Amino acid sequence: MTGTEPSENATNTASTSMNTANTSRVVAPDTADHAATIKGQDAPRALGDGEFPVPPSGRLTAREKKWIVYDVGNSAFVLLSTAVIPIYAKSLMPADGNIVSAWGYAQTIASLVIALLMPLLGSIADVQGMKIKFFLGFFGTGVVTCCAMALPLTWLPFLVVYVLATIGLNGSLTFYDSMLIDTTSNERMDKVSSHGYGWGYVGSTIPFIFCIALIFGGPALFGWSTVACTRASFVITAVWWVAFTIPLLTSYRQVHYRATRDHTREAVHGTFAELSSTLHKLVRNKPLWMFMVAFFFYIDAVNTVISMSTSYGTQLGIDSTQLVIALLVTQFVAFPCAILYGRMAGRFGCKPMIVAAVVAYMCIVFFAAFFLKSAAEFWILAILVGMFQGGIQALSRSYYGKIIPKEHANEYYGLYDIFGKTASILGTFLVATTTTLTGNASLGVLSIAILLVVALVFLTLQKDPTKAD
Repeated sequence: MTGTEPSENATNTASTSMNTANTSRVVAPDTADHAATIKGQDAPRALGDGEFPVPPSGRLTAREKKWIVYDVGNSAFVLLSTAVIPIYAKSLMPADGNIVSAWGYAQTIASLVIALLMPLLGSIADVQGMKIKFFLGFFGTGVVTCCAMALPLTWLPFLVVYVLATIGLNGSLTFYDSMLIDTTSNERMDKVSSHGYGWGYVGSTIPFIFCIALIFGGPALFGWSTVACTRASFVITAVWWVAFTIPLLTSYRQVHYRATRDHTREAVHGTFAELSSTLHKLVRNKPLWMFMVAFFFYIDAVNTVISMSTSYGTQLGIDSTQLVIALLVTQFVAFPCAILYGRMAGRFGCKPMIVAAVVAYMCIVFFAAFFLKSAAEFWILAILVGMFQGGIQALSRSYYGKIIPKEHANEYYGLYDIFGKTASILGTFLVATTTTLTGNASLGVLSIAILLVVALVFLTLQKDPTKAD
C-alpha cells in the first residue's frame, strides 16, 4: 500500500485502547493477570484462546478472513488518492493554479483533524457497542464522499470533498485496527495483521488497474470523455470499498469493552492521563526519546514524499499515464524490498539500516528537486521510493520494540501509533508553504530534506541501546 499501511499498526492501536485505566475494561486475550468483564458480566475472568477457536491446521479462521478483507477494500481508495486524484484535481484548477500547494494543504488538514479527534473518540469507542458505530460513521463518510467526488465540482469544492473522504478513511482505519483484538488471539495477531497488510497491498491494484484501463480506454470503447471515465473510477472504487466491508460488518462482534455505566468524562480523562504518564516516562529515557524525535521527522518526510509525489510530477508536466504506471510499479517493488531490507538488518544491524534509509531518502529528495524533469526520471524515483519505503517503516517498528521497556509495551506502542498518525502534517505543510512563498515547486520538495537532516542528527547522537557496551 502506498503511504500509510492500514493494518501494520493494528496491534498498537488495539493495545492503546485496552490500556486506559478502568477497572471494568475487558483485557486482551491471554492477559491473565488483569480482571476482565465479559459482555457486561460482573465476574472477572481471564481470556484465552478459547475465545477464538483456531482450526487444527492453523489456517485463518472465517472471522479472521472477514477482518482482513476490509484492508483489500479501503486500500483501493489509498492507491487512487496517490495516483489518480491529484492528477484529476490538477485538471480542475486554473492554468496558474499550483496543485502542489493546494494538495499539501488538503493533506495537512485531513491529518490534523484525525490527530485531534482520535484520542477522544478512541476512548469513547471502548464502551460496549460504540466501536462499530464509530467505524460505520467514518466508513460511511469515506464512501459517500468518494462517490461525491464524481460530481461536476470545481477544484476547491472537490478538494473539500476529498479531505472529508480522507478523514473518513483514516477514521475508519483507527477503529478497524482496534477490532483486531476482537478477532483473534494474541498469539495469532502478527499473522492476521500481516495477512491484512499483504492482501491490501496486492488487492488494491485490482480495482486500480481496472480504473486506469477505463480512464485510458473508455473514450475509445464507450465514447465517454476522459473526465467522465475518471469520475466513474471514483464510483467504482467506492463500490469496491463497500463490497469488501460487508464481510466485516456481518461478522464483527465486540468482545472487549467497558461497561456502559462508565462516564465519558472519566474515559476521556483516563486517556489523556495515560498519555501524560507515558510521555513523562519517555523523557527520562534518553535513547528512546531521541529515537522518537528522529522517527517523527523521518517518517514525516517518508509520508510526505509518498503523498506529494504525484502532484509534484503533475506540476512538472509529466504525462499522467507515465505517472500512474510508475506509481503502480512502486506498489510491487516495495513489498519484496521490505523483506530484503529486514534480512540485511539481521546482518548489519537494525539502526544502521534505518540510518541508511534516511540517507537514501535524502538522495531521493535531492534527485526529485534538481533532476526530476521527465517521465523516465519519475520512473527512477518511483523505484527508489519502493526500494526503501517498506524497509524503513518495517525496521522502525521492530527497532522501537527492542528499545522500549517490555513491561510497558502497550503504553509505548500507543505513543508510537500517535506519532505515526500525525506524521506528514509538518512535511506537507512545509512543502505547501515553501512552494507558495517561492513559487517554485522544486524548492518545496527540497524543504523535505530539512526533516531528514533533523532526523539524521538525532539518530547519530542517539546511543544504540541494542548494542552491548
